[in-house]
Amino acid sequence: MTWKTASSVPIEDRRGAVIWGLGLTQIIGYGTLYYSFSILAPDMARDLGWTREWVFGIFSAALLLGGLAAPSIGRRIDRHGAGSMMALGSLAAALSLVMCALAPSRLVFVAGMMAMEIASTFVLYNAAFAALVQATPRTAQRSITHLTLIAGFASTLFWPVTAELHKHLTWREVYLAFAVLHVAICLPIHVWLARTMGMERRNQAVGRSNAGAIVEGKLAPGDRRRVFALMALGFALQGLVLSSLLVHMVPLLTAVGLGTSAVLVGTLFGPSQVVSRFINMLAGHGLSQLALAVISAALLVVGLAALLLSAPRLYGAVAFAILFGLGSGLTSIVQGSLPLALFGSEGYGALMGRISAIRLIVSALAPFVFSMMMAHVGTWSALSVTIALGITAAAAFASIGWKPQSPELVSAT
Repeated sequence: MTWKTASSVPIEDRRGAVIWGLGLTQIIGYGTLYYSFSILAPDMARDLGWTREWVFGIFSAALLLGGLAAPSIGRRIDRHGAGSMMALGSLAAALSLVMCALAPSRLVFVAGMMAMEIASTFVLYNAAFAALVQATPRTAQRSITHLTLIAGFASTLFWPVTAELHKHLTWREVYLAFAVLHVAICLPIHVWLARTMGMERRNQAVGRSNAGAIVEGKLAPGDRRRVFALMALGFALQGLVLSSLLVHMVPLLTAVGLGTSAVLVGTLFGPSQVVSRFINMLAGHGLSQLALAVISAALLVVGLAALLLSAPRLYGAVAFAILFGLGSGLTSIVQGSLPLALFGSEGYGALMGRISAIRLIVSALAPFVFSMMMAHVGTWSALSVTIALGITAAAAFASIGWKPQSPELVSAT
């Protein structure tokens, strides 16, 4: 097939290739830029002469900076296209990993961590969701579900892979290997996506494609501010809970008495994410995105409660990993699909940037604070606080549909 012939194929007909390509880059992105950190952090602390809490503090500060940059990046995604921004982000991610790996001092390491979290805003879910909305907005909700189904393997793969690599390599060498993945795999996929989306825009300009038709939101103009505030609060608190637990998953399970079983139990989290997304894909067509958001928050709470009430028993930890994974899996879907259902596809990148900023700014301190709480007030108190936050998130989502004159919100899909 020649390039000219390939370029004439509508992007809707290549939706599967787009989803699988983005799924692979999300697995690598989350695995290298997020999930691997908790495995490598203790060695980073020893190497740099810091306490473990301070290393997590640097990670939290980097998350905060990424959150502050998210609105601006979201506007650029709308203006220049998600594919182009993700290609730029792949280069930035690789360079930031190399910068951390070769850092001769604490200051350079901190700068590398800050650059890494800004780069992650260009390449992780928000950008990938925007790419799907820009490419085929009419099927974007289904595409988001499919994408999160694939990307749910990130933790399952990268927690054990990182742990195994770290048996033979230093944390610096592991980061260098991860940088190669971004250049060798993620960059070519994102460049292909940018070219594909560019061709589609040219096809739309000459009337050969209508894949980019705008999807309207479900909100009346007077409801937009109230609904955005409640939605942002729900996502922010969910982000805080998830950020606290995911970064500390293996150390937390070790702290509650799981010992060497902690890594094995933690690997159940990823498949549980996939299961919840698969169930939603098969049986969730009649379920509103708003109801899905409430269910996702409730599952996080039930999972945490199971761990709190049963640890150090193995069955309780297994129940926690499964339930928490189910909730996290649905959370990833609704973070992309609920804003689309309520607000529509116009300006979606900027909207996701605003939501991401609020969520990341609120949750940026979570890994550091949770680490300090575990160290100074105990694991059980830390878990109790996260349960209360999860309950508040579920209440915020439920409140979106409580306005009597807006019953259409309850059926928004």
